[in-house]
Amino acid sequence: MLVKRIAAAVYLRFCTEIPDSTSVHKSSHRRIVHFLKRQTPGLMARRDILTGKGPVAGNHVSHAHNKAKRVFGINIQKKRFYIPEEDRWITLKVSAKTIKTINKNGISAVLKKARANGINV
Repeated sequence: MLVKRIAAAVYLRFCTEIPDSTSVHKSSHRRIVHFLKRQTPGLMARRDILTGKGPVAGNHVSHAHNKAKRVFGINIQKKRFYIPEEDRWITLKVSAKTIKTINKNGISAVLKKARANGINV
């Protein structure tokens, strides 16, 4: 996290030092912008916190079998769960399938399994 903040600070300093007429640094400027867009802490992927499932790439296939790349997103929902053992509420970004699993097995069992897999919840 600290490295990302340092990179953002370096980028801001880098942007203020480049004159507008300079074309020498444009390619490195683009690389830094691309890096920071991927590394920005506020930009979270649409990913299930408990299972780790995220979007999958595939093809959109037309009637004529023309293929174009597309992304199959997952149905992420932001949901509050009450944990009676800890007497507290937690908010999780989970998929609809994970919500069904939590309804079936219970939040405590699902969290216990997630913590056993190394997920910090």
